[in-house]
Amino acid sequence: MDLLLTHGYFLREDPKEAQIMKPYVTLGILYISSHLRRKGFAVEIFDSTFSSMADLLALLQTTPPSVLGVYANLMTRGNVVRILQAAKECGWTTVVGGPDTGAYIPEYLAAGADIVVRGEGELTLEELLPSLRARERGLAEIAGISFRSDDGSIVHTPPRALIKDLDAQPWPDRERVNLEQYLQTWREHHGQGSVSVICARGCAYRCRWCSHSVFGLTHRRRRAAAVVDEVEWILHRYSPDMLWMADDVFTIHHGWLFQYAAEMKRRGLRIPFECISRADRITPQVADTLAELGCFRVWIGSESGSQRILDAMERGVTVGQVQEAVACCKSRGIATGMFLMWGYEGEELADIEATVEHVQQSDPDVFFTTVSYPIKGTPYYEQVADRVASETEWAAGSDRDHRVRGRHSRAYYRFADQLLRSEVERKRLMSAEAPASAELAALERRIAEARSGLQATAAEVEA
Repeated sequence: MDLLLTHGYFLREDPKEAQIMKPYVTLGILYISSHLRRKGFAVEIFDSTFSSMADLLALLQTTPPSVLGVYANLMTRGNVVRILQAAKECGWTTVVGGPDTGAYIPEYLAAGADIVVRGEGELTLEELLPSLRARERGLAEIAGISFRSDDGSIVHTPPRALIKDLDAQPWPDRERVNLEQYLQTWREHHGQGSVSVICARGCAYRCRWCSHSVFGLTHRRRRAAAVVDEVEWILHRYSPDMLWMADDVFTIHHGWLFQYAAEMKRRGLRIPFECISRADRITPQVADTLAELGCFRVWIGSESGSQRILDAMERGVTVGQVQEAVACCKSRGIATGMFLMWGYEGEELADIEATVEHVQQSDPDVFFTTVSYPIKGTPYYEQVADRVASETEWAAGSDRDHRVRGRHSRAYYRFADQLLRSEVERKRLMSAEAPASAELAALERRIAEARSGLQATAAEVEA
């Protein structure tokens, strides 16, 4: 074995995810596997999703050590560190990559990684594995990695160019994992099984809070017909009930979308799916095309109902565009989901009130909120870096644990959330022909409580 690939996501060891039960396979390591196996490398995958940390550690202890490659993202850092440390104790050479690693290279090297892969992993590992197998130290000649030299200093080799032709890459190695278990889990908990597909890599937009650590500010797209080839194979091989089109912005290229829809229609293919879009990439023609394709839900990053905050984020969209996009989708029978963010730098009560009004007016089918957290390496992080604090040790937490000193307290944003949800529910209830008086009275009390709480906690700040 030249390489064992794994990741740090254990579904049943995460109480929150164990409630949601909507797992998707980690496509990144499946792409690496298919690329390297095509090149003749012996690659194995330990898909940790339905396994346990104990099972993985036992495998590392009982398998002759080789090279271990671990994918790390924002939410799996703690598990990844534990895996790296255990692997080193068993004599493995450890390589780590993924969106969480680029901004924390010294930390990952100190935590047990021999090498950090920066950016895409396929071409870098293709060059790295022979060097490690031959036990040569020519690492300085391999682009896209960081490691410690013999004197203990950290060496960063030049960045590696990104893959230009994504169509030349093999499909992700879905056959090397138990994808049927993913579908079964979905069906047991939600009545439908879902499979994820990636049509492009990267996002060229420059929202200040968003990380571009793997693909940079790029957008590279596969040919529409090539994606349809993969979708057609997935439908015949796995018979999913729906797809998750996992692009950062599925609707970014209208010409591509229309080509994709035409090819799906030509082959007589139609499958329900959901996707993410920017509001400014939804037009009546795009919405018509999505509906024709079978799209049942579009997720839109609204973030705020305050144009002042959107401009500070450099979102490049307007509140009006978000409202128009939601209405455009809903008028065609496409459900809408909305992502919202409290606490971005400079947000005050007037901006919160604007967000409440915005969501009431837009009336998405579902919306999720979070308190903003600065991800290291982003412009937002740099803006507030001198005020960033965390209550957890680096190896035990994630950037989601970051707090910004001087910002309103978490209690303040809990009241903001209560106000938003109660006001939206109140408006929906009032639109009913015969709103229940008791339910309406309860909402009025929650709204009053939220407004009182916002006033009471307005002076509380994160320390």
